[in-house]
Amino acid sequence: MKAPSPPHNKQLLLERADALAGLTLGELAAMAGQQVPRDLRRHKGWIGQLIEWHLGASAGSKPEQDFPDLGIELKTIPIDPFGKPLETTFVCVAPLVGVSGLTWEHSNIRNKLSRVLWIPVEGSRTIPLAERRVGMPLLWSPSREEEALLRQDWEELMDMIVLGEVEQITARHGQVLQLRPKAANGQALTRAIGHDGEPTLTRPRGFYLKIAFTHALLRNYYAGMGQAAN
Repeated sequence: MKAPSPPHNKQLLLERADALAGLTLGELAAMAGQQVPRDLRRHKGWIGQLIEWHLGASAGSKPEQDFPDLGIELKTIPIDPFGKPLETTFVCVAPLVGVSGLTWEHSNIRNKLSRVLWIPVEGSRTIPLAERRVGMPLLWSPSREEEALLRQDWEELMDMIVLGEVEQITARHGQVLQLRPKAANGQALTRAIGHDGEPTLTRPRGFYLKIAFTHALLRNYYAGMGQAAN
């Protein structure tokens, strides 16, 4: 079955996202002519790819937004029955070499997070995958305070990378952003800066948003929706 063409404006994208709300992953898979996998252990990106198909995302794994013509990134986020995210959110791969002089304003992560379409999806393992429902979409841009927190964490993490301290970075670093290994397996290696400034090999790293940060932005948005409805 042919995927929808990329949306030509923000309104069409939001209409498509609104139309998914309340439907199950099984229903969406049937509409796309796809099989629902037994579980996500070997199909970790399946939900995101299914939502991308329905919305007409075009970027794939390129280092740009999923909807580059609209400047919008798509993020599906698994939530528990209380609306709390069940895991951290991957944003993009972190550069480990050639980063001297790179600024927040020109970073890929800032570009990715400048405007995000969040699609919550039921993620409790007690719910069969095909029966999990998609929630109401949220189009979000960081507030001044949120961007300041993201920038501060990014700058501290990048300083450690430049100083050859990438191996000392743990998931505890950062208030809202963390740096973690990002690879299909532990055998994948990439170039990085060593302690002495010489090239070394390490596992690829990715930037992730911490659960408390995404929980707060979802909670604030949906609380605002509830107040508006009253």
